[in-house]
Amino acid sequence: MAVARRIDSNPVQRRSDSLMSGTTAPAGAPWARALLGAFGWRVHILPPPVPKAVVLFYPHTSNWDFPIGILGRAGCGIPLHWVGKHTLFRWPVRGLMHRWGGIPVDRAITAGMVETLREQFATHESFYVAFSPEGTRKRTESWRTGFYRLALAANVPVGLGYFDYSRRVVGIDTWLTLSGDRDSDLAQIEAGYRGKIGRRPANAGPIRFAD
Repeated sequence: MAVARRIDSNPVQRRSDSLMSGTTAPAGAPWARALLGAFGWRVHILPPPVPKAVVLFYPHTSNWDFPIGILGRAGCGIPLHWVGKHTLFRWPVRGLMHRWGGIPVDRAITAGMVETLREQFATHESFYVAFSPEGTRKRTESWRTGFYRLALAANVPVGLGYFDYSRRVVGIDTWLTLSGDRDSDLAQIEAGYRGKIGRRPANAGPIRFAD
């Protein structure tokens, strides 16, 4: 049986504020880390092993995840795009959402999303895109499959990003290459999220697909 394979980044780069080799942190990164630190939060990032990847963020249980995630994005320096519901991208904040890496998606019309993002992977030398696999901060009994289908179609690894309110850490600490065996891959993902606690633990549903 095929099993998802964990990928180790360059050991030299194992620092919470480090980026991929040869890059420098953007100007906003120091103040973003400082602002998170003022609220007792820190960023922990295992740098991506390759220049293209899908990244999950789980558990997503609170509205507070969004500002923490945006500050974490700035603080880590990875040019991370993220998929969000289209209603977030309205005037007067639409331009700001795009600037922060947002990609609007109408969840009522999901056909073609995976192919559109796969084309982005194919046409860019570097591309990272993040998903909330639950699709909502409320409890749900299954994950959406878009991230999984995209990672397999684009042949890119999956990063396990998280909001851990028990330690006040936002970050990415695991990179996996999917095998295509759903049960095995989800078991590896679940193991990677063990011990990560959202702001509202009761809203964190099981890690499984509906179909």
